[in-house]
Amino acid sequence: MNLSDPPSSPGPSTPPAGDPRRAALADRTGYDEAFLGPVVPLPLPARPAVRTVILPYTHFTVAFRPDRRLAAATAVCVEGRELLTDVPRKDVWRYDPRLPEEQQAGDEIYRDNSLDRGHLVRRLDPVWGAAAVAHRADADTFHFTNAAPQSDVFNQGKRLWQGLENHLLDHAAEFDRKLVVLTGPVLQDSDPPYRGIQVPLRFWKVAAFMQDGALAAAAYVLDQSPDLSRDAERAFAGATPGAPPPLGPFRTYQVPVSDVAEITELEFGPLPDVDVMPAFRSPEERWRRLESYEDMVLHP
Repeated sequence: MNLSDPPSSPGPSTPPAGDPRRAALADRTGYDEAFLGPVVPLPLPARPAVRTVILPYTHFTVAFRPDRRLAAATAVCVEGRELLTDVPRKDVWRYDPRLPEEQQAGDEIYRDNSLDRGHLVRRLDPVWGAAAVAHRADADTFHFTNAAPQSDVFNQGKRLWQGLENHLLDHAAEFDRKLVVLTGPVLQDSDPPYRGIQVPLRFWKVAAFMQDGALAAAAYVLDQSPDLSRDAERAFAGATPGAPPPLGPFRTYQVPVSDVAEITELEFGPLPDVDVMPAFRSPEERWRRLESYEDMVLHP
């Protein structure tokens, strides 16, 4: 069942209704599906049995899966002309008071190990508009509901991933400099367990924008699975007990939107049909390994 609102009955560690911590988020309107003009819906599970909780923040929304203690998908509106780049980063992570803390992956997942809290909605993407709104959006991105464990290895693949939105905004500059960015982990039953959660090995991102007056989309996958020359089962079997899974260096790919829909089992509305890299490309080019931004396909 997909829920459009957080649970009505608070869990054992959920602040009760009227608590100032919950009231502080009561005015959040979240992601605007009509931000670009054409409707781009928040991705939700295609299987009705997968329960999600919809959590609106400032300029973005998280579709959260309590069973995995992680987001299934996030969606953010990016207004390139109004971005504020001088909002200081405070790095104060907090639980979302609208959910029980035990349903969220908090500090205990990231303490004393090689895992980073990977922002799903990038910190700078919703930070636009009036100064007070931008500062609130910045703070909103530091909820554990907007994080997922990632390797702390920093390499070219991760650098490409972190800069995708900037590159796509530059591409959209001749149009209206608006982006919708949908992001999340690829949640699979085979993800390795660690400290009460299963660590995702891949992440996906789908960007939507207007191009020549029409909706367009591009999709990407970030892979942090172990060395591809070894199968994951053998790699995890050799891991030190109690240690995080042996994650590999980041590899970034441009992929068909339809492939992201298939591996995540999420609904992406009109986006597979407006993909700038259609799925009928040859098999060796279907998942295009990116070494630089010049490798991206941004026109059909």
